[in-house]
Amino acid sequence: MRVPTSYDVAREAGVSQPTVSRALRDDRRVAATTRERVREVASALGYVPSRRGRSLSTRTTGQIAVVVDDLANPFYMQLIERLHTTLEGADRRMVVLTDLLDRAGADARLLDGSIDGAILTTALLGSPVPRELAARGLPVVLLNRVVDDPDANACTSRNADGGRAVAEELVSLGHRRIGAILGPTDTSTSRDRERGFRDGLAAGGGHLADANLRRGPFTYETGYQGLCDLLCGESSPSAIFCANDVIALGALNAARALGITVPARLTVFGFDDIEMAAWDVFRLSTVRQDLATMAGEAVSMLLGLILAPDRPPRRVTVPITVVRRASHAPPPPEASE
Repeated sequence: MRVPTSYDVAREAGVSQPTVSRALRDDRRVAATTRERVREVASALGYVPSRRGRSLSTRTTGQIAVVVDDLANPFYMQLIERLHTTLEGADRRMVVLTDLLDRAGADARLLDGSIDGAILTTALLGSPVPRELAARGLPVVLLNRVVDDPDANACTSRNADGGRAVAEELVSLGHRRIGAILGPTDTSTSRDRERGFRDGLAAGGGHLADANLRRGPFTYETGYQGLCDLLCGESSPSAIFCANDVIALGALNAARALGITVPARLTVFGFDDIEMAAWDVFRLSTVRQDLATMAGEAVSMLLGLILAPDRPPRRVTVPITVVRRASHAPPPPEASE
């Protein structure tokens, strides 16, 4: 069976082929009754608009790249879902790309003319990639993480506020021996959460001792091994702040393996509020990032850049929310002395 074309729709609807194209793009220059008639005919014929033809006429592809290099982290799968919903609502197609942290990989896969812009979610602080892509004409927005370049368009959570809120919560509960398992130092998320956490502890008269600090990738293994190390130290913490929920889940499982009850003997706080954090088996106290708002801001910013590449750079920060579940409590009597 021959695939119907826009010319078939035009002939059946009694309009010109350009009118069909404009009507299916919901162009307001076409009368509402005509747009409705064209859509009805297209549906009856089984016509599917060609993105290739659209790209030739508009000089755009309708495709947006989302770059992420940590698909094992449930946080990014949830973020991708929100981005997909937002982009679909804007009539854009999402393409997910990985392993683009270096310039060569980014150039080869982002500058071949197949996309209109890119959202980078896992950039490192010193990465030159966002600036170089923008210099070569590709609209780019950073989401979740930022880089050192102050001119990069970005949308992030208020990570420092989240870290500070956790510190204040722990201090108010009476914890004095407080530890942390943080992420890589070359990521803005770990840097900012640590800064806020330290500031919050200092405001409450506490501090984060080097002996009670561990760092590593944002992985389950980092949390598991980090907690084992901390609990084997001379001054075992009564509360642990983890730089993300995946690290916190590793810490919870390590505590269970060591026979440490949470929260009676150990408080564990995460960051992100991934869906698993609310499961009954974990009930993790954490900091929620508003992914829907973040995705909406990032997409809006990128589509604006595509239309007006010379607009001034913007950085948007989205508020966080502390989610209190069942993994935090006051310290045991011997730990509060």
